[in-house]
Amino acid sequence: MSDNHLPTAELQMLDAAHHMHPFTNGDELEKKGARIITKSSGVWLTDSEGEEILDAMAGLWCVNIGYGRDELADAAARQMKQLPFYNTFFQTSHVPAIMLAKKLAEIAPGDLNHVFFNGSGSDSNDTNLRMVRHYWEAKGEPERFNVISRWNGYHGSTMGGGSLGGMKGIHAQGGLPIPGIHHIDQPDWWSEGGDMTPEEFGIARAQLLEEKILELGPETVAAFIAEPVQGAGGVIVAPDSYWPEIQRIVKKYGILLIVDEVITGFGRTGNWFGCETLDIQPDIMTCAKGITSGYIPLGASLLSDEIASVINGDEFAHGYTYSGHPVACAVALENIRILEEEGIVDRVGSEIAPYLKEKWETLADHPLVGEAKIVGMMASVALTPNKETRAKFAASAGTVGYICRERCFKNNLIMRHVGDRMVISPPLTITKEEIDILIERARLSLDEAFEQIKAEGLYE
Repeated sequence: MSDNHLPTAELQMLDAAHHMHPFTNGDELEKKGARIITKSSGVWLTDSEGEEILDAMAGLWCVNIGYGRDELADAAARQMKQLPFYNTFFQTSHVPAIMLAKKLAEIAPGDLNHVFFNGSGSDSNDTNLRMVRHYWEAKGEPERFNVISRWNGYHGSTMGGGSLGGMKGIHAQGGLPIPGIHHIDQPDWWSEGGDMTPEEFGIARAQLLEEKILELGPETVAAFIAEPVQGAGGVIVAPDSYWPEIQRIVKKYGILLIVDEVITGFGRTGNWFGCETLDIQPDIMTCAKGITSGYIPLGASLLSDEIASVINGDEFAHGYTYSGHPVACAVALENIRILEEEGIVDRVGSEIAPYLKEKWETLADHPLVGEAKIVGMMASVALTPNKETRAKFAASAGTVGYICRERCFKNNLIMRHVGDRMVISPPLTITKEEIDILIERARLSLDEAFEQIKAEGLYE
């Protein structure tokens, strides 16, 4: 696209007049005016005013190989010229879907050797919900209908995905959750751990799963779904004791484990998948975002051999027009090739993630920061007026986080706030020099936010 564009004010006016944004108060945005992004390269964005912005969120947790990779555009163009679209219904297939399914089976952990393609992570979790219920029906246990999730977990915003997630703001709109979805408390020691040690708290929160299973009746529970690290919930890293206890419980009661790797997949945690980093053994794994580095929409559900053998024994009455879209699959294959051949995942694990960890954890000395958590290339800082007591601010949740986010934007750093936590998830290709810039701008923004909240009487 040409660099020439309408003046920013006119673009903002047109945007407000016609474009409805996700998770946005449209009237408030109209008064403020959207920031118009016009181009990108590497970890950098340029807006309509010519400002260069360091994107520490990789778009929306997804641009793993960075912006501006011509190889992905070329792969899409080649596929569009050869076979721009064909469906995978009616006993047909095509080369990109076949080869991508094969590649995903090769790189996925365990026996996740079977792939059902979707359009996004939300679609994939809707698919997973239908799949686990159909699986138990096919095995002669249709009463296994219930699925357990976590409060503050995120699995999309469709009817199924939004129900599976534990975002109460989503549930408040549209009659969610749908029947058969149940939630347990999250393993967020910082906010909810009280006087327990992290180890004690991790076990206690995992055991809530067992309590919920027994409350519902083990014979009625189909699956438990969770993210290895809660991304949109604020980069919540469970204590080390949590996942081993979860694994024990799902095995004890024979329920399926769905691991949502929409954010943590494709190198984000320093391994191909977060399951490998945290030693989790899923029956189903959800993928999206980093599968194409966000260059084109694609999602996938990866199934174990046993689940696939049951599902394949009958017609699974489910699918999307764009399941296995050839252009999306071609882009995903090229994206994975780059991740492999350029050693990006290995470099993250051995060099870049450790450097980011070293620098990120220095933010814990800031008077506004209570803890700095990081797994691979996703990190958060918890904001608090009192590090020792882990106190909350004298303002509604998210007020201070929003102030800090606004300071980041003004300092040309995209760092997201989730309540009063600040989170990052930069492209995996970020350099050490760019990490230094990220930390410098983050600290400056924290300094400015600190002065503002003191002036407004919120630091108490």
